[in-house]
Amino acid sequence: MYEYIFVECFLGGIFSSATHHETIAEYAQKGWRLVQVLPTHYNGQGKPTDYEIIFERPITDQ
Repeated sequence: MYEYIFVECFLGGIFSSATHHETIAEYAQKGWRLVQVLPTHYNGQGKPTDYEIIFERPITDQ
């Protein structure tokens, strides 16, 4: 069985950088595995601006 976490991530813009690389590396270091990236918001031209990154990891018996 797996547990899941959903993390919002900004794609970046003219004055800011995207944060997805750092987010993926941070969660991978904590034992989470990347499952999927879904766009959640779009700008006026139809380009995605925000994403939801889905991670999973096995549930360990305690």
